[in-house]
Amino acid sequence: MIEKVVRLAALIVFFLAGAYFSAQNSSEPIVIYEVEHDDLPSLSHIPPLRDAGPPFPIREHHGGPPRSNGRDTVVQTSATAAVSTTSGANFEGIADNGVWSVPDPNAAVGTTQIVEWVNARFAVYSKTGTLLYGPAAGNSVFKGFSGPCATTNPGDGTIEYDKPANRWIISRHAAASSSGPWYQCVAVSKTSDATGGYYRYSFQLPNEFPDYPKLGVWPDAYYLSNNEQDPNTGAFLYAYACALQRGNMLSGLAAIAVCFQFPSQYLNPLPSDLDGSIAPPSGSPNYFMNFGSNSLGVWKFHVDFATPSNSTLTGPANISVAGFSEACAGGVCIPQSTTQQKLDSLGDRLMYRLAYRHFSDGHESIVVTHSVGSPSAIRWYEIRSPGSAPFVYQQGTFRPDSNYRWMGSIAMDKLGDIAVGYSVSSSSMHPAICNTGRVPSDTLGTMEAEKTIIQGNGSQTNSNRWGDYTSMFVDPTDDCTFWYTNEYLVSNGTNNWHTRIASFKFASCQ
Repeated sequence: MIEKVVRLAALIVFFLAGAYFSAQNSSEPIVIYEVEHDDLPSLSHIPPLRDAGPPFPIREHHGGPPRSNGRDTVVQTSATAAVSTTSGANFEGIADNGVWSVPDPNAAVGTTQIVEWVNARFAVYSKTGTLLYGPAAGNSVFKGFSGPCATTNPGDGTIEYDKPANRWIISRHAAASSSGPWYQCVAVSKTSDATGGYYRYSFQLPNEFPDYPKLGVWPDAYYLSNNEQDPNTGAFLYAYACALQRGNMLSGLAAIAVCFQFPSQYLNPLPSDLDGSIAPPSGSPNYFMNFGSNSLGVWKFHVDFATPSNSTLTGPANISVAGFSEACAGGVCIPQSTTQQKLDSLGDRLMYRLAYRHFSDGHESIVVTHSVGSPSAIRWYEIRSPGSAPFVYQQGTFRPDSNYRWMGSIAMDKLGDIAVGYSVSSSSMHPAICNTGRVPSDTLGTMEAEKTIIQGNGSQTNSNRWGDYTSMFVDPTDDCTFWYTNEYLVSNGTNNWHTRIASFKFASCQ
């Protein structure tokens, strides 16, 4: 039986806070109390619910004018030997059910399992690809909970693995209608078993339409960012960031969120996400990042749950980078074989994850990527010393040929090897999933030649949406193995996408 705790006083305060949210600016912390939390004994005892499809229209989500400025001086136009990785698992993830035009695929890795989330559905796999649970509608994990978290399933699910605690974190939106009210539904597993028990929470969001949620694990909190859109037009309004009370949520206790609203010119700031076994220096804030004109912006989010009014969001500190223009001016231009349908580049934003690592020699690194130029290419960065004087240690634009590369995700292993996964397409090829990478001895700013994870046999027709999410994670058991997921098609069509989950590692990392 599910043990449920409903906090009426907190609910009243929460609704007041929700109404107050949009009036605030980025200098003022907003405290949001949970609507409810409870205890699910075991997900494995919940039969997977079937996803009935999107109840609300899929909206365009680009914000602001293109940021095109400057000549790209770090383009890599060739590569030598194939990337020095050894391939591991390579298996099918969730495929479309004929309803959703875009999968939003992301997959996290735990000690023994992989969990993939594709917009409104998720599945649990062993590391060899054996299906352990699902595919299931995202609200399956909230069955028995009250309100829209249990009864609706509009998508935008994100999965993370809290490596220091060996727990899974599920985050997804819910609402009874597109006009809201909207909720962030969060579930934290009790163990490292994604099919086991969960502590479940709901928090009310601002009353606009939320989009593109991203999670980051940090020692003091779970950090979340969202873009808020006009519920009628889909126009971008502002981004916001919240720190969720990780310590309490790991124990199933009542939790709060401390949030900040960004000024409207800042789209999609990503929270930093901890990799590796070494925690950030004591007291380190979480870092949020986005890009501007030939620059990266870095914010520092310090949360104080004991005295929330002491919480701060400071920044941005602007870091100059090599010149670039947004791929497809931030929008749609990626060609495919056998169709005139072009695909969305998502060139207007940094791509998930903002992967942070603290090395044994004391240096801190953050890696991140986005899509630039024409043909679209993967721009990537390694930023060091984020807590003091952040600077670009290395950067590059990977364009080894005339194919279009976009929809990337990047991470770094314990030795400092870097891996990037992405989509590749052109007017003469169907979209493929590929990866490249580098080792520390390679020339700074360069990647090795790419490998193909899987070559698609089809192109997407009648829809420009592609991927939207993609993710690269590092296995916590060896801190060497990279796990990547993205979208591809086996034949031409619409709402017939597939996803692939693959792993690989550099030979030097043991």
